[in-house]
Amino acid sequence: MKFTIARDRLLKALQLATGVVERRQTLPVLANLLIKANETGVALTGTDLEVEIVAHTDVDVEQPGEITIPARKLADIWRALPEGSDVTLSVEGDRATVRSGRSRFTLATLPAVDFPKIEGGETDVVVSVAQADLRMLIDGVGFAMAQQDVRYFLNGMLFEVTEDHLRTVATDGHRLALSTKSCSLESPIAERRQAIVPRKAVLELGRLLDEEDEDIRIQLGTNHLRVSKGAYTLTTKLVDGQFPDYDKVVPKDASRTLVGDRDTLRQGFQRASILSNEKYRGVRLTIASEQLTIQANNPEQEEAEEVVPVEFNGNELEIGFNVSYLLDVLGVIADDQVKLSLSDANSSALLEASGSDDAVYVVMPMRL
Repeated sequence: MKFTIARDRLLKALQLATGVVERRQTLPVLANLLIKANETGVALTGTDLEVEIVAHTDVDVEQPGEITIPARKLADIWRALPEGSDVTLSVEGDRATVRSGRSRFTLATLPAVDFPKIEGGETDVVVSVAQADLRMLIDGVGFAMAQQDVRYFLNGMLFEVTEDHLRTVATDGHRLALSTKSCSLESPIAERRQAIVPRKAVLELGRLLDEEDEDIRIQLGTNHLRVSKGAYTLTTKLVDGQFPDYDKVVPKDASRTLVGDRDTLRQGFQRASILSNEKYRGVRLTIASEQLTIQANNPEQEEAEEVVPVEFNGNELEIGFNVSYLLDVLGVIADDQVKLSLSDANSSALLEASGSDDAVYVVMPMRL
């Protein structure tokens, strides 16, 4: 196998494929990238047996072939080479050689036949969604995903497909985020389809997306999801489990509504949080007709108080929240105005952009 390519043309593909490779391996070959070179170009594949990324790059191949090469070493070498340089990758026997200018690196290899592949199985739902919308679906709810929760089905993001929309939902049991965007289906479906995508795959998908104006193709099977974007394909196994019924969690018919400036609220919460309890991060909200008072204190009996002007209809209310959860939501809402809907001090709050219902956020209260 032998080909020559500009360093910068292969760098992104190399970094994305290497991103899924774990540092600690059960099989030596999983620390490697599969590199296939043929008349159509070069394909790089990285996997951890749960998530797989394949990146294609057009290049004139001198000698076709396939081999696996240590992923992180190859990526580090490629990154360290000078910008604008040409790089030649060749394989002889069980050694791969990377040459660029006066630099030469020889790497150990493993046979391509040993490299595992995720079997996708049959695909029964194919969705097309704008890249910008998919990015918002992921970025807008990803912060609410659980990390290493014993309820394994929370360590991921729910993708829900209906006739005309794609919805993402994430929750860690204390807060819930939900976002909805329109999409198109290749063929109609009889009922909504749900799939839980593991946390790692969601993070890698976020890295894959960029600012270009193009449609993304999502293929959903019984136990896998495949996302195709230009020269890149991400395939992931799905989390086997039942996601909570999010409809029951989203508050309905709240009796109190607060509307305020997002930046002003965010800055008020940030300043008050400085003196909140470092472990529990609790703040007390006292809401009256035209102002919100944010209070925080800590075991050292230090106190912070912020008063923020707001529009509020309803009876005066005092309620406690984890300030980090509120700041996370205010960090992803893009609108200038934020609406907070409340019923009482023991019920969850509903946050959303004042002028849009594409995304809603639910935060449970705290006892202070």
